[in-house]
Amino acid sequence: MNPLVAPDASGHGGRCALSVNVNKVALLRNTRHLGIPSVLRAAEQCLLAGAQGITVHPRPDARHIRTEDVHELAALMKAWPQAEYNIEGNPTQNLMEFVRQLRPHQVTFVPDSEEQFTSDHGWNLPADMERLRPLIAECKSLGVRVSLFMDPLPAAMPLVAELGAERIELYTETFAGAFGTPREAGVLSGFTATAQAALAVGLGINAGHDLNRENLTKFLQAVPGVQEVSIGHALISDALELGFTETVREYQRSIQRAYA
Repeated sequence: MNPLVAPDASGHGGRCALSVNVNKVALLRNTRHLGIPSVLRAAEQCLLAGAQGITVHPRPDARHIRTEDVHELAALMKAWPQAEYNIEGNPTQNLMEFVRQLRPHQVTFVPDSEEQFTSDHGWNLPADMERLRPLIAECKSLGVRVSLFMDPLPAAMPLVAELGAERIELYTETFAGAFGTPREAGVLSGFTATAQAALAVGLGINAGHDLNRENLTKFLQAVPGVQEVSIGHALISDALELGFTETVREYQRSIQRAYA
């Protein structure tokens, strides 16, 4: 157990956990050959500040997170038994080798193409079910929790459960884009309905993509049962101004306000 972690640091009292995606730290590092900023140091600072997990999304072109980063972070996480390691990616590309070698706490299947700029849609069920089924079964046989990246579609939730995945990750860009506009309530209601449908069939709920300090509280207030948010771009951007420690604390305050 890491001696720098307070005894209750792993417990978030049933509230949503914060997993920090460190991809953008690697993206900045990769613009030079100096090894800075350090992905490992960034992850450690986030964990020290109270983050409950670290997320990476290694793509085949290694444009940000590289293979060695994934392995080095896995080694780091062994010193943080209170926190979870989440590896995202397309299981038909390079993701499954990391799963087989490292057996992280959670793997999030994302339907990205190799040339895709960023994640921009969820899985298409039932069309994608047959290719996902054996990959989900393999992860479960290795003791790795599976989360599927999904659009807010209530009717798809029973199909996720049928596949054997334990969680969904709600793709939240549409909410972020509607936040503060007249469209917000209508868009948010779709996420509420999807979460209710997921809970009804026994699925856990994660969320991520363009969530930030301003919109996170409202999302969590409206969407029941969210167990984890994975936040990278906005959090790393905030850290450029506030530092990792204060930024993680600010995001934790946003989460806490949702339960006040």
